[in-house]
Amino acid sequence: MLTVVTANVNGIRAAARRGGVAWLAASGADVICLQEVRADAEQLGEVLDEGGLGHLHVAHAEAAAKGRAGVAVLTAKPHTAVRTGVGTAEFADSGRWVEVDVDSDEGPLTVASVYVHTGEATDEARQAEKYRFLDAVEDRLLVLGRPRAKRQAIVCGDLNVAHTEHDIKNWRGNRGKAGFLAEERAYLSRWYDEHGWTDLGRRLGGDGPGPYTWWSWRGRGFDTDGGWRIDYALATRKLAARAVSAEVGRAESYDERWSDHAPLTVRFN
Repeated sequence: MLTVVTANVNGIRAAARRGGVAWLAASGADVICLQEVRADAEQLGEVLDEGGLGHLHVAHAEAAAKGRAGVAVLTAKPHTAVRTGVGTAEFADSGRWVEVDVDSDEGPLTVASVYVHTGEATDEARQAEKYRFLDAVEDRLLVLGRPRAKRQAIVCGDLNVAHTEHDIKNWRGNRGKAGFLAEERAYLSRWYDEHGWTDLGRRLGGDGPGPYTWWSWRGRGFDTDGGWRIDYALATRKLAARAVSAEVGRAESYDERWSDHAPLTVRFN
């Protein structure tokens, strides 16, 4: 089995204090994709060493703005290549995309960790930036998902978009808000329907509603499961055909949460 975990840790050092890194180590994952790392390379290395993940090979894209964003890919096998940024100069040092190549038993595999902007429907500039980033991601997905490519690929992370009404508890109350705008949701529809990518969380997690992967720290959203499904594992066709399970690691109680997101674990033959 190949086990892949993706998790928005909402700050790797804070997550470690709450037990998040210990959880990741106990998962036994072959591949771990992290978002919102919010640490430099030295800090990340220290946390991983102390948490039992120091044996993994790490590719880290740190944001130029200290204490913000940051993504990483951790793998049991060494990387044959590492690429940061999603192909445009605007987002080269945004800490929102890192991808690695590794050799697998089924041939070369590319793994990417992505953290999409939150956006803001009432702030034209912020929302436009989110759309430009999604455009760049779409261009990269077109390259990684070429039908005749020998390489398989999986893209994991926090897309900050709930695709359908089954991916957000209060979808009626969130119409017109960033994360559930029709234009945002259309990106995911194109990626699945036109570009051949598979949403493993939905395909293997049932028709929904849910399972959700994000709940606000505020209010009773977690207790009432008033969440959003915004954390994804997207795979190319051949790799998706080997996927056998996708599970959200929702904490048993509010007090046991180590992030405002829950990790998503996908297993492959």
